[in-house]
Amino acid sequence: MSDQKGLFLQREFNAPRELVYKVWTEPEHFGNWWGPKGFTLEVAMMDVRPGGLFLGCQKSPDGQYAMWGKFVYQEVQAPEKLVWVQSFSDEEGNTIRAPFDPNWPLEILNILTLEEVGGKTILTLQGGPLHASAEEQAAYDAMAPMAAQGFEGTFEQLANYLSGQQEAV
Repeated sequence: MSDQKGLFLQREFNAPRELVYKVWTEPEHFGNWWGPKGFTLEVAMMDVRPGGLFLGCQKSPDGQYAMWGKFVYQEVQAPEKLVWVQSFSDEEGNTIRAPFDPNWPLEILNILTLEEVGGKTILTLQGGPLHASAEEQAAYDAMAPMAAQGFEGTFEQLANYLSGQQEAV
């Protein structure tokens, strides 16, 4: 991936690494914060192990839009690293083209690392197209700033969710 442009995001969370990892890997937590602000996520399946699958449906606040997506986990090292290939899918988990752009890459490789520093967690997320054509890479590059902004909103939801989880302990 080093020869490609991609996403590189880093954020510090005021929570221990084990908790951050837990809310990324357990369906009862993941569905409460993942995705664009205002959207809901229904987790149909979440099997976090190499070769395992996440399958979920995001719905817009007005209920008009529903998009299925999947992760195929490549590497799982609790509590420090997750690597997965992300795609849009149908309800059965078959990979499909993105509904918003026919040139969007079919697969995005994501590498998540979690580092604990003084009781806080530094999350690093790197991502980029996998096996992309020139057109797919160009579509991804054009959307990268918007994708980064979307992740910032998702991370804000994660921060809020984590603070609620810590208060519940």
